Amino acid sequence: MASAFVVGDIFRNKVTELLENTDSSLPQTLREELQELLDKREIKLSFSTARKLKKYLQDEGHPFYLHELLEDSSLYLPEVVKPPRNPELVARLEKIKAKLANEEYNRITRNVNTQVDSPEINRNGILADFGGQVRSVKALLVTVFNFLVTVVATFACSYMGSQYLFTEIAARVISAVIAASVVGLAELYVLVRTMEGELGEP
Repeated sequence: MASAFVVGDIFRNKVTELLENTDSSLPQTLREELQELLDKREIKLSFSTARKLKKYLQDEGHPFYLHELLEDSSLYLPEVVKPPRNPELVARLEKIKAKLANEEYNRITRNVNTQVDSPEINRNGILADFGGQVRSVKALLVTVFNFLVTVVATFACSYMGSQYLFTEIAARVISAVIAASVVGLAELYVLVRTMEGELGEP
């Protein structure tokens, strides 16, 4: 945080004139502070001294103001020194980071099959996986075949049975399509619910 001004030549010249003026009623403490500042190579005017000088200029009614003196000045910003880090705290943070990274790794690799990555491949395990996949495909094909047979059989039965209700072929086909659609939607609903149950979804 700034606590002083780095003043330039305007301040130096005006303050020099002020100090050389023997008629001025400049307080002794302020005179000493200003003289000490002028003796330095880089003048750093503290805020407290700047307030004293401003009050003096206002009280005495001088023709120049403090902001005119500080026209070519800049704020002095001291370098911020970072405190050294506590080695115990750093060690604890590193432990926590390592623990969190390990937990994240375990969470990511929880469902990974390590048998594939191992040099010695378990042939029985691979055959068992392959057999399971074949059974899944076979069950899916049977389900699809069953669905198609059910829809076609419903269409045929409805078409044959509607001859006692309708004499026109168009009406018989429409009634058979409606019946097959209803049965197909019902079969599809049951199929979806069964597949959700196998996947473990509600």
